[in-house]
Amino acid sequence: MDNAVREATVDNFFTENSDIQWHFGHLDLEEIVATLEDDYAQAAQYDDAPLSYADAVEGYRHVMELMGAITAQEIAPLAPEVDREGAHFESGKVTYAKGTQKALDILKQAHLLAFTLPRRYGGLNFPGLLYSMATEMISQADGSLMNLFGLQDIGETIYEFADDALKDKYLPQFASGKVTGAMILTEPDAGSDLQSVRLKAVPQPDGSWKLYGVKRFITNGCAEVSLVLARSEEGSVDGRGLSMFLCERCPELVVRRIEHKLGIHGSPTCELQFNGVPAALVGQRRMGLIRYVMSLMNGARVAVAAQAIGIAQAAYEEALKYARARVQFKKPILEFPQVYEMLARMKSQIQVARAITYEAARLVDLRRAIEKRMEGKPPDPALRARQKEVSAGAALLTPLAKAYASEMSIAVTYDALQIHGGTGYMREFNVERLSRDARITTIYEGTTQLQVIGAVVGITSGTLGQYLSQLGEREFRPELLPLSAACREMRERLAQSLAALKNINDRAYSDLMARRLVDLSCDALGAHLLLVQAEKDAGRALAAERFIREALPRVRMQAEYVASGDKLLIENRDALI
Repeated sequence: MDNAVREATVDNFFTENSDIQWHFGHLDLEEIVATLEDDYAQAAQYDDAPLSYADAVEGYRHVMELMGAITAQEIAPLAPEVDREGAHFESGKVTYAKGTQKALDILKQAHLLAFTLPRRYGGLNFPGLLYSMATEMISQADGSLMNLFGLQDIGETIYEFADDALKDKYLPQFASGKVTGAMILTEPDAGSDLQSVRLKAVPQPDGSWKLYGVKRFITNGCAEVSLVLARSEEGSVDGRGLSMFLCERCPELVVRRIEHKLGIHGSPTCELQFNGVPAALVGQRRMGLIRYVMSLMNGARVAVAAQAIGIAQAAYEEALKYARARVQFKKPILEFPQVYEMLARMKSQIQVARAITYEAARLVDLRRAIEKRMEGKPPDPALRARQKEVSAGAALLTPLAKAYASEMSIAVTYDALQIHGGTGYMREFNVERLSRDARITTIYEGTTQLQVIGAVVGITSGTLGQYLSQLGEREFRPELLPLSAACREMRERLAQSLAALKNINDRAYSDLMARRLVDLSCDALGAHLLLVQAEKDAGRALAAERFIREALPRVRMQAEYVASGDKLLIENRDALI
């Protein structure tokens, strides 16, 4: 039985995932794709550019099927050995595990390393939503590989903010896979508090810069090309003194060590010493943190949400396969209520995380499309109002997606290990690796606690309530009316919670309740998204009902506690901790 359980049963992570197939079949990208394709004028210049939206979707399908096959058949089998071998560090040089390098070579040969870059640089010119799907499949195969594949955001940031000379020099190298990238932000004394970054940027007479200092916990810090956050303004102490720089790997950039980590062993995490590293300014001075890093981090957060979903999907598949094969007390353990309840919950949580993350990616795509439509045009108040609304939605759903998906991934991978029993604790089974790989997703690119801080602004401002109303205040089929009523109650509970916080008017209390408010919001958002899915497709109604029935009591509980005014912990913090 054990050998049978270990054998791969999925040949394509795209075509054999019914939930991804549903999302792909219901893409809402017409406006986004038309903008990306310059209203399909690019077809006259590029052979691979689509002639219409239908043509574009067909092209997306071919690429997704290719990605699904490569990840399932070629990359996933490499993951266990990559985990055992890990990245190497010797004499100041970092080398990838053999399987990691092989996987990168496969993706390079398939031209899958530049999803969102424009065609003129060698990219696929795909929407970010498709990139999120691909990221999820990569992560299902090997969570650590996503940390290299996902650094395509470096190229996207260069495209969005750098000058033409930097774009022309570096973006074709990213697209071809000639170089990998890194975003170099964190320092020993400046983890999440990026305003405290001290790495020094010194201007040179020729207009270039040199960088001095230390960075730590840098994913793929051995990259050929990196974006670096550094302090360019002498005497400054906050984020307004920080700028973004581009540098290449060189003798002045020293890798001092790589970290020995709990998981994602295929991804090298480096400590770096900058000894006068030559660098070029990206964009404007002083905008490094305020604008450029925030854009980069938001993209990275959606990518980590997709990574978390991919890892969770892999764990769910392993657990389901094991539960079907493992016989105890003369029947498969899948037949025991305690086990099938766990599996149903795992599947439901993955579906909700995917719905939130894909919607976040779609809103980011839509925001960019609207902004592109506005460039060089006379002011249009209606378009400006729409851009503002979509931007607010994207800013809210990005931290919600990252928070929900990453916390979900830990829960699902641990449940998968539990279903395996003692064997799951052994390295012979994939769930042991998956549970370790999932753990980092709640930490890097902003901890869950930071995502809560980011999301609360959009919740308390009413952005979420308005968005939920747009989803829930519509006509639904009669059989969905009980679920619609449950979603309406969730909106009411959210409004009551916000009113209670406003009435209590205590900043410390509001801060303490923030996590509960975000958990309530994620449940309400997931319920509304699944309800809308059920309206579009009657076959989705059962999944929506399952989640909404479980979510409503949680929403009631959180709302009741938020409104309680219970300050026991605040008033007795030291004694209780």
